[in-house]
Amino acid sequence: MGGAVVDDGPTGVKAPDGGWGWAVLAGCFVITGFSYAFPKAVSVFFKELIREFNVGYSDTAWISSILLAMLYGTGPLCSVMVNKFGCRPVMMIGGLFASLGMILASFSTSIIHIYICVGVITGLGLALNFQPSLIMLNRYFSEKRPLANGLAAAGSPVALCCLSPLGQILQYHYGWRGGFLILGGILLNCCACGALMRPLLPPKKPQELEGGLPDAEETPRPKRKLLDFSVFKDRGFVIYTVAASVMVLGLFVPPVFVVNYAKGLGYEDTKSALLLTILGFVDMFARPASGLIAGTKWMRPRSVYLFSFAMIFNGCTDLIGSQANDYGGLVVFCIFFGMSYGMVGALQFEVLMAIVGTEKFSSAIGLVLLMEAIAVLVGPPGAGRLLDATHQYKYVFLLAGCEVTLSAFILALGNFFCLRKKQGEPEAKMEMAVTAAEKEGLNRRVEDEEDEQGDRELKGKENGRASALYAKEGDVAKGDGEENMEVSL
Repeated sequence: MGGAVVDDGPTGVKAPDGGWGWAVLAGCFVITGFSYAFPKAVSVFFKELIREFNVGYSDTAWISSILLAMLYGTGPLCSVMVNKFGCRPVMMIGGLFASLGMILASFSTSIIHIYICVGVITGLGLALNFQPSLIMLNRYFSEKRPLANGLAAAGSPVALCCLSPLGQILQYHYGWRGGFLILGGILLNCCACGALMRPLLPPKKPQELEGGLPDAEETPRPKRKLLDFSVFKDRGFVIYTVAASVMVLGLFVPPVFVVNYAKGLGYEDTKSALLLTILGFVDMFARPASGLIAGTKWMRPRSVYLFSFAMIFNGCTDLIGSQANDYGGLVVFCIFFGMSYGMVGALQFEVLMAIVGTEKFSSAIGLVLLMEAIAVLVGPPGAGRLLDATHQYKYVFLLAGCEVTLSAFILALGNFFCLRKKQGEPEAKMEMAVTAAEKEGLNRRVEDEEDEQGDRELKGKENGRASALYAKEGDVAKGDGEENMEVSL
């Protein structure tokens, strides 16, 4: 990288919990908004694309599917690049890819070109921004991390409320080609957000501050793995991955079908589309509020159970909402679904950070997103097939609710029975959990400092003994010289 600082998260560096971290949080807010809202915002142009290329709605729906598949499925690739080059350069390259894909798509002559440019290139660019931004947020915040995660996650509903109307305006004034071109320019802001991700550097040692040379015998730092599969040895990570994969099967289904649910009950298009606005508005405030609650002193060590409650809340909302038979019932459903959906969005990565720690988070999030990618591709199409078979939306919502509720029980019961610590262990009494990797690194750092101090004391004692020995030898030599002088006289 020719002098670029690779921010590999040095062990023992204290998270500032503020300062430049707020700039990192602002960048993460924008990146999260682009990553989650962009696949939905692009759907505004689907009617124009159907008319332009003479294809069906199912053909254009593959654009959003490929975008989401790239966002989730390229997780391991992002982990390797972050561990190799650092977050800042990866994010800036990702911003260029995201912008380039939309600009090239504006010159497309077939739907296949749209798949490649928007789905693959732009999707890869957004993935290269989304994952590193979460990694940097984890490094800059520790005590305030739940609140930071909640604020960053709020970027998704905010961006959705902004990008969807913007896409309609661009389509009306400039057509889909001009709209894609302008959106490509907007995505260049990902490069600016990437530039905010300044790597954390370890504090300088006293001998470095005094201008002294470092010890020649200092042991070199072990080479970091590009993709650490040892996270699968952690039972907590395995339980989380299984639960998250099951959850994603049903989590995104209600927002996809709720508008058509209202249309099926006989309500007009504008009134049906208002349901998503209500859902997004509630979601916008639920995410930071959930982060604030998760960061309290009593709730922080129990964040896994709070996440399980959020999933049960979401699943039960789907189950009850499946019985709605009028517009008022769907409005109530969207309010409660927005609350539970916001809680899940704010807590999902916070819980993963708490389970694996800072050192292994870059690899863990990539592997989790890869597993979720499979569920993302299976969940909504599976619900669509159920709808084709039954022609009733309530069964789709019932299936989604059962899947999300099942994932909550997997996480809560797995954590309670498999990961519960003994009461006698000192770690079980800690209110703020510190990961094993971080503790090991901090202990190693303290031991090294003690060893260095012991070596300095030992050298001082040896030097003192040597000087005393030289002094005795000097006295003996002096006595011999005086005797020789007396003999000569």
